[in-house]
Amino acid sequence: MSCLSDADRKTLLDLARQAIVEAVCHGSLLQTIPQCAVLERQCGVFVSLHVKGKLRGCIGVIDGRERLGESIVRCAAGAALEDPRFTSMKPEEIEHVEIEISLLTPLEPILAEEVVIGTHGLLVEQGGRRGLLLPQVALEHHLDRERFLEETCWKAGLARDAWKSPETKIYGFRCEIVSEEK
Repeated sequence: MSCLSDADRKTLLDLARQAIVEAVCHGSLLQTIPQCAVLERQCGVFVSLHVKGKLRGCIGVIDGRERLGESIVRCAAGAALEDPRFTSMKPEEIEHVEIEISLLTPLEPILAEEVVIGTHGLLVEQGGRRGLLLPQVALEHHLDRERFLEETCWKAGLARDAWKSPETKIYGFRCEIVSEEK
């Protein structure tokens, strides 16, 4: 994944913030998306929102089937209003929200012993159930490789040791992370 310029990073964060304001304050998706190279890319993306240091919402798409700009708008609005783990964000929270955008490389099959904490994000899949954790989750929660695999299985609704089963597919990916400095 290519490194983004400071201008690209600002463009992504500004777009996400505009999408959050539009969704929370007006109940609609942002319609005007600037035309620029970084927003034309196609890749998986997750938008994570934190308020006062605590996760407030996270929504993403694994594979980029649409322009990055459109994905960021939908994911930022979804993280603010539709993450089932949280109530919808209120307008008064907007000034306190910190935005983190994770741009994903394509998924690739990976062996459990190849997983590098802090480098790889994981997707596990078995019997129609899927769970994904971003690479920064392992660092934030001080997880070792086995615990990271277990937590990803748990997120998929599988037994924690499901990663050991030959029926479970494990995919790795990397992220380029764009976040606001508060």
